[in-house]
Amino acid sequence: MNRAVTNIAIPAMMEIGENVIDTLGERLRQHGFQSVTIMWDGFVEASYGSRLLAALDGCSAEPVLLDRTFSIQEITGRAFQLPASDVLIGMGGGAVIDMAKYTAFLRKIPVISIPTSASNDGFASSGCSLIVNGRKTSVPAKIPFGIVAELTILQKAPDPFILAGIGDLMSNITALYDWQFEEKQGAGTVNAFAEMLSKKAVNSFIRTPMADIHAPVLLKELISSMTMSGIATEISGSSAPISGSEHLISHALDQWADHPQMHGIQVGVAAYIMALVHEHRFERMRKVFERTGFFDYVRTLGMKQADFLMAIDRAPKVKPNRHTYLHEEAYRLKAKQAVQSDPVLKTILH
Repeated sequence: MNRAVTNIAIPAMMEIGENVIDTLGERLRQHGFQSVTIMWDGFVEASYGSRLLAALDGCSAEPVLLDRTFSIQEITGRAFQLPASDVLIGMGGGAVIDMAKYTAFLRKIPVISIPTSASNDGFASSGCSLIVNGRKTSVPAKIPFGIVAELTILQKAPDPFILAGIGDLMSNITALYDWQFEEKQGAGTVNAFAEMLSKKAVNSFIRTPMADIHAPVLLKELISSMTMSGIATEISGSSAPISGSEHLISHALDQWADHPQMHGIQVGVAAYIMALVHEHRFERMRKVFERTGFFDYVRTLGMKQADFLMAIDRAPKVKPNRHTYLHEEAYRLKAKQAVQSDPVLKTILH
Protein backbone atom coordinates (compact mmCIF):
# COMPACT_ATOMS: atom_id res chain seq x y z
CA MET A 1 0.00 0.00 0.00
CA ASN A 2 1.31 3.45 -0.91
CA ARG A 3 1.58 5.89 1.95
CA ALA A 4 1.88 9.63 1.41
CA VAL A 5 4.94 11.17 3.04
CA THR A 6 5.10 14.91 3.58
CA ASN A 7 8.46 16.66 3.59
CA ILE A 8 8.52 20.25 4.80
CA ALA A 9 11.27 22.79 5.33
CA ILE A 10 11.78 24.12 8.85
CA PRO A 11 14.52 26.42 10.16
CA ALA A 12 17.65 24.43 10.96
CA MET A 13 18.81 27.21 13.29
CA MET A 14 16.48 28.70 15.90
CA GLU A 15 17.85 31.06 18.51
CA ILE A 16 15.61 33.28 20.67
CA GLY A 17 17.16 34.87 23.74
CA GLU A 18 19.73 37.34 25.01
CA ASN A 19 23.14 37.78 23.35
CA VAL A 20 22.41 35.09 20.77
CA ILE A 21 24.07 37.13 18.01
CA ASP A 22 27.46 36.78 19.70
CA THR A 23 27.66 33.03 18.97
CA LEU A 24 26.39 33.26 15.39
CA GLY A 25 29.78 32.70 13.76
CA GLU A 26 30.26 29.48 15.69
CA ARG A 27 26.80 28.26 14.68
CA LEU A 28 27.44 29.06 11.01
CA ARG A 29 30.70 27.13 11.02
CA GLN A 30 28.89 24.16 12.60
CA HIS A 31 26.67 24.11 9.51
CA GLY A 32 29.64 24.37 7.16
CA PHE A 33 29.16 28.02 6.18
CA GLN A 34 32.40 29.93 5.59
CA SER A 35 31.42 32.88 3.39
CA VAL A 36 28.58 35.21 4.34
CA THR A 37 26.76 38.07 2.63
CA ILE A 38 25.00 40.44 5.04
CA MET A 39 22.14 42.72 4.03
CA TRP A 40 21.17 45.59 6.34
CA ASP A 41 20.19 49.26 6.21
CA GLY A 42 22.16 52.21 7.51
CA PHE A 43 20.53 52.24 10.94
CA VAL A 44 21.22 48.57 11.60
CA GLU A 45 24.78 48.89 10.31
CA ALA A 46 25.44 51.81 12.65
CA SER A 47 23.71 50.21 15.63
CA TYR A 48 24.81 46.59 15.40
CA GLY A 49 27.21 46.29 12.47
CA SER A 50 30.49 46.08 14.39
CA ARG A 51 29.02 43.59 16.83
CA LEU A 52 27.69 41.27 14.12
CA LEU A 53 30.94 41.40 12.17
CA ALA A 54 32.88 40.59 15.33
CA ALA A 55 30.55 37.64 15.96
CA LEU A 56 31.30 36.36 12.44
CA ASP A 57 35.03 36.18 13.14
CA GLY A 58 36.35 33.16 11.29
CA CYS A 59 33.91 33.63 8.41
CA SER A 60 34.42 35.72 5.30
CA ALA A 61 31.72 38.42 5.58
CA GLU A 62 30.62 40.85 2.84
CA PRO A 63 28.16 43.57 3.99
CA VAL A 64 25.67 45.02 1.51
CA LEU A 65 24.01 48.32 2.43
CA LEU A 66 20.35 48.70 1.45
CA ASP A 67 19.83 52.45 1.36
CA ARG A 68 16.16 52.20 0.37
CA THR A 69 13.42 49.69 -0.41
CA PHE A 70 14.10 48.17 -3.82
CA SER A 71 11.45 46.91 -6.25
CA ILE A 72 11.34 43.26 -7.25
CA GLN A 73 12.89 44.16 -10.61
CA GLU A 74 15.79 45.94 -8.89
CA ILE A 75 16.30 43.07 -6.44
CA THR A 76 16.42 40.62 -9.33
CA GLY A 77 18.98 42.74 -11.17
CA ARG A 78 21.17 43.22 -8.10
CA ALA A 79 20.98 39.62 -6.87
CA PHE A 80 23.41 38.26 -9.43
CA GLN A 81 25.86 41.12 -8.97
CA LEU A 82 26.57 40.07 -5.39
CA PRO A 83 29.68 38.04 -4.58
CA ALA A 84 29.25 34.29 -4.25
CA SER A 85 28.65 33.14 -0.66
CA ASP A 86 27.49 30.11 1.29
CA VAL A 87 24.70 31.89 3.15
CA LEU A 88 22.94 35.26 3.20
CA ILE A 89 21.97 37.10 6.39
CA GLY A 90 19.18 39.66 6.44
CA MET A 91 19.25 41.84 9.56
CA GLY A 92 16.67 44.55 10.11
CA GLY A 93 12.97 45.17 9.75
CA GLY A 94 10.49 43.44 7.50
CA ALA A 95 11.50 45.19 4.28
CA VAL A 96 15.19 44.34 4.65
CA ILE A 97 14.51 40.72 5.55
CA ASP A 98 12.07 40.33 2.64
CA MET A 99 14.67 41.67 0.22
CA ALA A 100 17.27 39.30 1.68
CA LYS A 101 14.90 36.33 1.51
CA TYR A 102 14.06 36.98 -2.13
CA THR A 103 17.70 37.52 -3.06
CA ALA A 104 18.62 34.21 -1.42
CA PHE A 105 15.70 32.54 -3.22
CA LEU A 106 17.02 33.79 -6.57
CA ARG A 107 20.60 32.81 -5.76
CA LYS A 108 19.46 29.40 -4.38
CA ILE A 109 21.38 29.81 -1.11
CA PRO A 110 20.17 29.61 2.52
CA VAL A 111 19.04 32.77 4.29
CA ILE A 112 19.16 33.63 7.98
CA SER A 113 16.74 36.17 9.44
CA ILE A 114 17.84 38.46 12.25
CA PRO A 115 14.79 40.63 12.99
CA THR A 116 15.29 43.92 14.80
CA SER A 117 11.55 44.28 15.36
CA ALA A 118 8.61 41.92 15.65
CA SER A 119 6.36 43.93 13.34
CA ASN A 120 5.20 40.97 11.21
CA ASP A 121 5.85 37.28 10.61
CA GLY A 122 7.93 37.83 7.46
CA PHE A 123 11.18 36.84 9.21
CA ALA A 124 9.82 33.29 9.56
CA SER A 125 7.55 32.75 6.56
CA SER A 126 8.18 31.45 3.06
CA GLY A 127 6.66 34.48 1.34
CA CYS A 128 7.80 38.06 0.82
CA SER A 129 6.06 41.41 0.52
CA LEU A 130 7.84 43.27 -2.28
CA ILE A 131 7.22 46.31 -4.46
CA VAL A 132 5.82 45.17 -7.80
CA ASN A 133 4.79 47.89 -10.25
CA GLY A 134 4.79 50.45 -7.46
CA ARG A 135 2.65 48.48 -4.99
CA LYS A 136 3.33 45.96 -2.23
CA THR A 137 2.64 42.45 -3.49
CA SER A 138 3.04 38.99 -1.94
CA VAL A 139 5.55 36.82 -3.81
CA PRO A 140 6.91 33.35 -3.00
CA ALA A 141 10.36 32.62 -1.64
CA LYS A 142 11.66 29.98 0.83
CA ILE A 143 11.41 29.60 4.57
CA PRO A 144 14.60 30.83 6.27
CA PHE A 145 17.36 28.35 7.08
CA GLY A 146 17.82 30.10 10.40
CA ILE A 147 16.13 32.60 12.72
CA VAL A 148 18.20 34.51 15.27
CA ALA A 149 16.06 36.76 17.47
CA GLU A 150 17.85 38.68 20.21
CA LEU A 151 15.42 39.94 22.83
CA THR A 152 17.64 42.84 23.93
CA ILE A 153 17.47 44.19 20.37
CA LEU A 154 13.75 43.54 19.93
CA GLN A 155 13.02 45.36 23.20
CA LYS A 156 14.41 48.56 21.69
CA ALA A 157 11.88 48.59 18.83
CA PRO A 158 9.34 51.43 19.06
CA ASP A 159 5.86 50.55 20.33
CA PRO A 160 4.18 50.71 16.88
CA PHE A 161 6.40 47.92 15.52
CA ILE A 162 5.54 45.56 18.37
CA LEU A 163 1.85 46.47 18.13
CA ALA A 164 1.95 45.74 14.39
CA GLY A 165 3.34 42.30 15.14
CA ILE A 166 0.53 41.66 17.61
CA GLY A 167 -2.04 42.73 15.00
CA ASP A 168 -0.49 40.44 12.41
CA LEU A 169 -0.46 37.44 14.76
CA MET A 170 -4.03 37.94 15.98
CA SER A 171 -5.22 37.70 12.39
CA ASN A 172 -4.57 33.94 12.54
CA ILE A 173 -7.97 33.73 14.23
CA THR A 174 -9.90 35.17 11.30
CA ALA A 175 -7.66 33.63 8.64
CA LEU A 176 -8.44 30.14 9.92
CA TYR A 177 -12.17 30.89 9.95
CA ASP A 178 -11.94 31.99 6.31
CA TRP A 179 -9.95 28.87 5.41
CA GLN A 180 -12.61 26.64 6.95
CA PHE A 181 -15.26 28.61 5.04
CA GLU A 182 -13.41 28.06 1.76
CA GLU A 183 -13.35 24.32 2.34
CA LYS A 184 -17.10 24.29 3.03
CA GLN A 185 -17.62 26.09 -0.28
CA GLY A 186 -15.52 23.51 -2.11
CA ALA A 187 -12.91 26.15 -2.92
CA GLY A 188 -10.01 24.82 -0.87
CA THR A 189 -8.76 22.12 1.46
CA VAL A 190 -7.76 22.74 5.06
CA ASN A 191 -4.56 21.03 6.13
CA ALA A 192 -5.31 19.88 9.68
CA PHE A 193 -1.71 20.08 10.89
CA ALA A 194 -1.16 23.59 9.50
CA GLU A 195 -4.49 24.63 11.00
CA MET A 196 -3.49 23.24 14.40
CA LEU A 197 -0.10 24.97 14.33
CA SER A 198 -1.58 28.34 13.40
CA LYS A 199 -4.24 28.04 16.10
CA LYS A 200 -1.74 26.96 18.76
CA ALA A 201 0.49 29.89 17.83
CA VAL A 202 -2.12 32.58 18.45
CA ASN A 203 -3.66 30.83 21.48
CA SER A 204 -0.25 30.56 23.13
CA PHE A 205 0.30 34.28 22.69
CA ILE A 206 -3.14 35.20 24.02
CA ARG A 207 -2.27 33.58 27.36
CA THR A 208 0.88 35.74 27.73
CA PRO A 209 0.97 38.62 30.28
CA MET A 210 0.42 41.87 28.35
CA ALA A 211 1.02 44.65 30.86
CA ASP A 212 4.32 45.54 29.15
CA ILE A 213 4.71 44.91 25.42
CA HIS A 214 8.50 45.30 25.76
CA ALA A 215 8.74 42.53 28.37
CA PRO A 216 11.04 39.68 27.27
CA VAL A 217 8.37 37.07 28.00
CA LEU A 218 5.91 38.75 25.61
CA LEU A 219 8.48 39.30 22.87
CA LYS A 220 9.74 35.73 23.11
CA GLU A 221 6.19 34.41 22.84
CA LEU A 222 5.43 36.76 19.95
CA ILE A 223 8.51 35.65 17.99
CA SER A 224 7.88 31.97 18.77
CA SER A 225 4.24 32.21 17.71
CA MET A 226 5.13 34.02 14.48
CA THR A 227 7.67 31.30 13.71
CA MET A 228 5.02 28.61 14.17
CA SER A 229 2.77 30.62 11.86
CA GLY A 230 5.47 30.73 9.22
CA ILE A 231 5.92 26.97 9.39
CA ALA A 232 2.14 26.55 9.04
CA THR A 233 2.37 28.26 5.64
CA GLU A 234 5.16 25.89 4.62
CA ILE A 235 3.06 22.87 5.61
CA SER A 236 -0.03 24.06 3.75
CA GLY A 237 1.84 25.33 0.70
CA SER A 238 -0.05 28.62 0.92
CA SER A 239 -0.59 31.61 3.18
CA ALA A 240 -4.13 30.48 4.04
CA PRO A 241 -3.39 29.45 7.67
CA ILE A 242 -2.39 33.03 8.52
CA SER A 243 -3.96 35.15 5.79
CA GLY A 244 -7.65 35.54 5.00
CA SER A 245 -10.14 38.35 4.46
CA GLU A 246 -8.30 40.62 6.87
CA HIS A 247 -5.15 40.46 4.74
CA LEU A 248 -7.14 41.14 1.58
CA ILE A 249 -8.45 44.32 3.21
CA SER A 250 -4.91 45.35 4.10
CA HIS A 251 -3.62 44.59 0.59
CA ALA A 252 -6.48 46.67 -0.85
CA LEU A 253 -5.51 49.55 1.42
CA ASP A 254 -1.91 49.22 0.21
CA GLN A 255 -3.05 49.42 -3.39
CA TRP A 256 -5.76 52.06 -3.28
CA ALA A 257 -5.65 54.09 -0.04
CA ASP A 258 -3.87 57.44 -0.12
CA HIS A 259 -1.95 56.83 3.11
CA PRO A 260 -1.48 53.15 3.95
CA GLN A 261 -0.23 52.29 7.42
CA MET A 262 2.05 49.49 8.64
CA HIS A 263 0.97 46.05 7.47
CA GLY A 264 0.34 44.62 10.94
CA ILE A 265 -1.64 47.67 12.04
CA GLN A 266 -3.97 47.45 9.03
CA VAL A 267 -4.28 43.68 9.39
CA GLY A 268 -5.08 43.96 13.10
CA VAL A 269 -7.92 46.43 12.51
CA ALA A 270 -9.21 44.33 9.60
CA ALA A 271 -9.01 41.16 11.73
CA TYR A 272 -11.23 42.79 14.35
CA ILE A 273 -13.71 43.74 11.61
CA MET A 274 -13.77 40.19 10.28
CA ALA A 275 -14.08 38.69 13.78
CA LEU A 276 -17.28 40.74 14.10
CA VAL A 277 -18.45 39.41 10.73
CA HIS A 278 -17.62 35.84 11.73
CA GLU A 279 -19.17 36.40 15.17
CA HIS A 280 -16.20 34.44 16.47
CA ARG A 281 -13.74 35.45 19.24
CA PHE A 282 -14.14 39.19 18.67
CA GLU A 283 -14.38 39.76 22.44
CA ARG A 284 -11.03 38.06 22.99
CA MET A 285 -9.43 40.04 20.16
CA ARG A 286 -10.81 43.29 21.54
CA LYS A 287 -9.37 42.53 25.00
CA VAL A 288 -5.92 41.81 23.56
CA PHE A 289 -5.95 45.02 21.54
CA GLU A 290 -7.13 47.04 24.55
CA ARG A 291 -4.63 45.52 26.99
CA THR A 292 -1.63 45.98 24.69
CA GLY A 293 -2.53 49.54 23.68
CA PHE A 294 -3.10 48.54 20.04
CA PHE A 295 -6.41 50.40 19.78
CA ASP A 296 -4.99 53.43 21.64
CA TYR A 297 -2.22 53.69 19.04
CA VAL A 298 -4.59 53.26 16.09
CA ARG A 299 -6.67 56.17 17.41
CA THR A 300 -3.68 58.47 16.83
CA LEU A 301 -3.26 57.56 13.14
CA GLY A 302 -6.31 59.20 11.60
CA MET A 303 -7.23 56.07 9.64
CA LYS A 304 -10.34 56.69 7.55
CA GLN A 305 -13.59 54.79 7.70
CA ALA A 306 -14.08 55.45 3.99
CA ASP A 307 -10.80 53.69 3.17
CA PHE A 308 -11.89 50.53 4.96
CA LEU A 309 -15.29 50.59 3.26
CA MET A 310 -13.50 50.86 -0.07
CA ALA A 311 -11.03 48.11 0.84
CA ILE A 312 -13.82 45.73 1.86
CA ASP A 313 -15.49 46.18 -1.53
CA ARG A 314 -12.23 45.70 -3.44
CA ALA A 315 -10.85 42.85 -1.31
CA PRO A 316 -12.04 40.05 -3.65
CA LYS A 317 -10.11 41.62 -6.54
CA VAL A 318 -6.84 41.22 -4.64
CA LYS A 319 -7.02 37.41 -4.77
CA PRO A 320 -9.88 36.37 -7.05
CA ASN A 321 -8.74 32.74 -6.85
CA ARG A 322 -9.74 32.53 -3.19
CA HIS A 323 -13.22 32.30 -1.68
CA THR A 324 -13.15 34.02 1.70
CA TYR A 325 -16.16 35.53 3.44
CA LEU A 326 -15.52 38.80 1.62
CA HIS A 327 -15.87 37.08 -1.74
CA GLU A 328 -19.61 37.01 -1.03
CA GLU A 329 -21.63 40.21 -1.20
CA ALA A 330 -23.71 39.49 1.91
CA TYR A 331 -20.61 39.33 4.08
CA ARG A 332 -19.09 42.43 2.50
CA LEU A 333 -22.27 44.26 3.49
CA LYS A 334 -22.02 42.86 7.02
CA ALA A 335 -18.38 43.98 7.25
CA LYS A 336 -19.26 47.52 6.15
CA GLN A 337 -22.10 47.63 8.66
CA ALA A 338 -19.64 46.61 11.39
CA VAL A 339 -17.25 49.40 10.37
CA GLN A 340 -20.02 51.94 10.65
CA SER A 341 -21.74 50.68 13.81
CA ASP A 342 -19.24 48.97 16.13
CA PRO A 343 -18.49 51.31 19.07
CA VAL A 344 -14.75 50.61 19.04
CA LEU A 345 -14.36 51.02 15.29
CA LYS A 346 -16.26 54.30 15.44
CA THR A 347 -13.58 55.66 17.78
CA ILE A 348 -10.52 54.51 15.80
CA LEU A 349 -11.68 55.14 12.20
CA HIS A 350 -12.49 58.72 11.29
